[in-house]
Amino acid sequence: MFGSKKKRIAQPEETSEELIKLENLVKIYDTGAIKVLGLKKINLTIKRGEFVAIMGQSGSGKSTLMNILGCLDRPTLGHYYLDGIDTACMNPDELSEIRNKKIGFVFQSFNLISRTSALKNVELPMTYARKSRKERRERAFELLEQVGLGKRCMHMPNELSGGQRQRVAIARALANEPPLILADEPTGNLDTASSVEIMQLFSKLHQAGATVVVVTHEEDIAAFTDRIIRFRDGEVLSDILNVHEEVTE
Repeated sequence: MFGSKKKRIAQPEETSEELIKLENLVKIYDTGAIKVLGLKKINLTIKRGEFVAIMGQSGSGKSTLMNILGCLDRPTLGHYYLDGIDTACMNPDELSEIRNKKIGFVFQSFNLISRTSALKNVELPMTYARKSRKERRERAFELLEQVGLGKRCMHMPNELSGGQRQRVAIARALANEPPLILADEPTGNLDTASSVEIMQLFSKLHQAGATVVVVTHEEDIAAFTDRIIRFRDGEVLSDILNVHEEVTE
């Protein structure tokens, strides 16, 4: 039987180091006939070790922001500093290198290679990073053990459940020890039970020191994080620390 519950405000890890810094960031889409303002002078920082949700409905700007945070797109104006590096003016090859070294991606659709084992899927980013075969294999197995799939490391994606496939994707995201884990609607294709398991896994990674940014439109998913940033019409609507319930015996 549970004891009384006390509410507390979860505080991000105390550190002066900014992992993400956006300065007057603007994104304009030129559709030919008109220009659409996707993001409007965004100023935002996320410190190393934070667990953040970015929320908003369709058209709010959250997907545009995710693409820029993931170095999949560049701002029209302003600056995006990732781990102290200004990515705004980088060329495609430089952005590709940053993605490989600095960002671990987790997508809604898992994005696993269907004819390759879980182990080889996790090894893939390390191949691009030119790590040795022995190092790749040992690291991949260690990560699959960490997400509870060590015994299924040789299974193909179609032999795994949706939740298990997302666990493989998370292990792959951790392969090169990036400072940022960026998850885009990571539970969008999962049932409720699997969604909870995945968010609990992200929580454990955060508690171990990882910086995790989750892009979502689901309140239940955002509730796992320690900070919620809401977007509307290309602007930050609110930026608040999340309130969790602490159970005491």
